[in-house]
Amino acid sequence: QVQLVESGGDLVQPGGSLRLSCTASGFTFSTHYMNWVRQAPGKGLEWVSSILSNGRSAGYSDSVKGRFIISRDNAKNTLFLQMNSLRSDDTAVYYCTKGIGNHVPESQGTQVTVSS
Repeated sequence: QVQLVESGGDLVQPGGSLRLSCTASGFTFSTHYMNWVRQAPGKGLEWVSSILSNGRSAGYSDSVKGRFIISRDNAKNTLFLQMNSLRSDDTAVYYCTKGIGNHVPESQGTQVTVSS
């Protein structure tokens, strides 16, 4: 069955960086569009970034553009999110999802907390 496991979340100070990972199994990762979404405390799901199956093109929400970088390693079935210049409003649970327009998490996510 499809399994997505996020990791890398932590408590970090404002201005800091984190790299999230999402390890995929149970489907052909290299042929799927992948996404990162997040949910801040008390708020709804927010799309963060997406990447084509071949990794050659990506998109970002305005709130993270210029600070976050999505990438993937198809040989290792792993999706990444490099997060730089973190702000308090980046505090959220981060999830990876698969498929175009699929922003509904089916995994546990990883907690990112930005605080001094």
